Amino acid sequence: MLGFHKIPTVFEYEDFVSCGQSVPYVRLIGESWPMTKERSYFEATALKHQHSLSPKHVPEVYHFDRTMSLIGMRYIEPPHIILRRGLIAGIEYPLLAEHMAEFMANTLFYTSLLYLTTTQHKNAVAEFCANVEICRLTEQVVFSDPYKISEFNRWTSPYLDTDTEAVRNDNNLKLEVAELKFCEKTQALIHGDLHTSSVMVTQDSTQVIDPEFAFYGPMGFDIGAFLGNLFLAYFAQDGHADQGNDRKSYKVWITDTISGTWNLFHKKFTSLWDKHKEGPGEAFLYAIYNNVELWELVKQKYMTELFHDSLGFAAAKMIRRIVGVAHVEDFESITDLVKRADCERRALDFAKMLMKKRRNFNTITDVISAAQ
Repeated sequence: MLGFHKIPTVFEYEDFVSCGQSVPYVRLIGESWPMTKERSYFEATALKHQHSLSPKHVPEVYHFDRTMSLIGMRYIEPPHIILRRGLIAGIEYPLLAEHMAEFMANTLFYTSLLYLTTTQHKNAVAEFCANVEICRLTEQVVFSDPYKISEFNRWTSPYLDTDTEAVRNDNNLKLEVAELKFCEKTQALIHGDLHTSSVMVTQDSTQVIDPEFAFYGPMGFDIGAFLGNLFLAYFAQDGHADQGNDRKSYKVWITDTISGTWNLFHKKFTSLWDKHKEGPGEAFLYAIYNNVELWELVKQKYMTELFHDSLGFAAAKMIRRIVGVAHVEDFESITDLVKRADCERRALDFAKMLMKKRRNFNTITDVISAAQ
């Protein structure tokens, strides 16, 4: 269904869902921070490709006008709401972990060298390399600005002044962040901005939207972004608790969703890999890795590295949402600044620890235990 439809929920949301148009600047900042409208081409291209790989969880694009930077796609009808708003409201989504694991497994595996030939992969990388402005912006706001004095940074001042300064002065943290910069790591086509405001949900439907930051990069960036935003929601729950609802059971649901997302992703991703191990993918040629023991070792090593990458990116995403330019409503909607800062501080301390010690974790259960 085409047209300019705004999601009519109890929560106001600024983006048009069935018809979107890019503006030539960063919407959060305004015209003082210009950005190319060409990103709409990459958003439309990513949506089309991701829909073909995960049609249940990505809306179909019906029309794209490159001149007008206009995308027309399937209207995501009520009662779908933005996931972040649902998390703030304390709504449980029983299929969320299953759906997000399926989306990430399909879109990441089928655009990687585990499935594609080198020629196919390089051609796809070359196309998305032109989205260079978005890559530069992503690296700036995620891996650079939070760790230095920047005019765009903000935090819950004065309560987090000392904590923010500590981030800028943490040399070990900076060394770990530097390892995550992804200029030349082109594993798969990633959404690039897979936070909980880029997902629309009902009890039985999950729709991933807004991949304007799409590019070929590290798989863990998408996985970590989603997990990191769930952890932000987890730490924010105490700020939304009241006498009628202490949010403790909801925090358990969030951690179960974090655990389920990674574990189901691991299962689905490796199942796809096993299914196509004799296929065209050139990362691990079957003629070389057809020994059963070696095959299991390859998968174990690959998934362990992906797990640790994902934890690092989750931590980076959390830090930037607390002391960087763009914050999250999970915390911002907590009106008591002391209570908000307390929630943010615990999230920030966890993220810093996770960034520096991510390789010490073997399971997602261990990570969740460290957050509690």
